[in-house]
Amino acid sequence: MTSGMMRISAAAMALTTAVALAACSSDDDDDTSSSSSFSDSTATDSFPVSVDTKFGEVEVKEQPQKVVALGWGDAEIATELGVQPVGAVDWLGFGGDGLSPWAEASYDEAPEIIDSQELDFEKIAALDPDLILDVRDTGDEDTYNKLSAVAPTVAVPEDADGFTTTWDKQVEMISTALGESQKGEGLVTEVNARITEVKDAHPEWSEKTGTVLAKTSVEWAAYSAGDARADLLQGLGFQPNKEISDLTKPGEFYVSLSEENADKADSDVVVGFPIMLTADELTNDKTWKRLTAVKDGHAVVADEDLANAISLGTPASMLHALDLLVPQLEDATE
Repeated sequence: MTSGMMRISAAAMALTTAVALAACSSDDDDDTSSSSSFSDSTATDSFPVSVDTKFGEVEVKEQPQKVVALGWGDAEIATELGVQPVGAVDWLGFGGDGLSPWAEASYDEAPEIIDSQELDFEKIAALDPDLILDVRDTGDEDTYNKLSAVAPTVAVPEDADGFTTTWDKQVEMISTALGESQKGEGLVTEVNARITEVKDAHPEWSEKTGTVLAKTSVEWAAYSAGDARADLLQGLGFQPNKEISDLTKPGEFYVSLSEENADKADSDVVVGFPIMLTADELTNDKTWKRLTAVKDGHAVVADEDLANAISLGTPASMLHALDLLVPQLEDATE
């Protein structure tokens, strides 16, 4: 399997709308220009800094001036830390500069948008980066070797292939590489404080199991630990579905389910994710209707806004997802 096909396969279950999939396969949009401006960030850490990755320790000798961010959510995290990448991937097809609608950071000059599925290494090299971020991605060694030949590349951490880098580890690695570890710690603290606040306000959730269940046009799938969606639900106190945990293979963040065994995802609370489908196509499906959680009114169906926010998994998107999700979970657990 080529590295491009690996990226397509691994990312398919992470995409949330047909628009997003179309945007991910686009390239060289007319309204997106290459940025040659340096970051305005003044790093607070002393260089050189080192980051441990799957492929060994990566040393960043000087404060990066031209960063290319390729991993899922890497670019948005960089901007939250005050660094504006010159190249970025718009994984969820937000358009424009690729940032989510709820991101507080912005660009002075839009980055070059890079195709997510078939990386153009010549295009990346033409941006003359001094650092490449590929922290939440497939962990493909061939891709890493090609990128590291262009510039120092911070890839996935050990045992985090297939987009399973946790959101807080992602922030830690990126902030370290950019010399902004203190800002990174602040972002993680803010999100964790909000999660703890919600969890403490709902102690009854710790006695309930919760599953995030997705439906595409071809299959059902339940998300597992290591995915931002499942991790957030468990962070709020819900216990993982043991059957789904047991079925999850090492290095994967979801379990494919057939219509016949989709009820393995049944839990005290089920959060439904329609992927490249409408919400009605999920809620009208006979498989969805037969779940006990659905029959008893203990299910939540994510709309596009919530699906994108919880899927992106950056600090800003996590906070936005909490604002949307918590009231729905409260209704579902009454």
